[in-house]
Amino acid sequence: MADPMRIRAQASGDKATVRVLMSHEMESGQRKDAAGKLVPAWFIQEVTASLNGKQVLAAEWGPAVSKNPFMQFAIKGAKAGDKVAVTWKDNKGDTRTDEATVS
Repeated sequence: MADPMRIRAQASGDKATVRVLMSHEMESGQRKDAAGKLVPAWFIQEVTASLNGKQVLAAEWGPAVSKNPFMQFAIKGAKAGDKVAVTWKDNKGDTRTDEATVS
């Protein structure tokens, strides 16, 4: 399983800004290794985020996203103490979910 995501969620007024740094190799399938063989594609396909269990974001990604992607978004109605969970699923079936508390 991949390393944990680094998630920061900060409330400001009636919204929270969420910043996520994901640890993933994100291979496009077009790069060649030292022996000249193609490195198989391996990338995040789906990203979802939820606030206190209710989904607030859904995204579909592809091989063009960089290694160790960074994502930032805002959630209306979030307040300090709420739980934000971010989940990704890659094209090999691996998944990762991590949580943070809005501060």
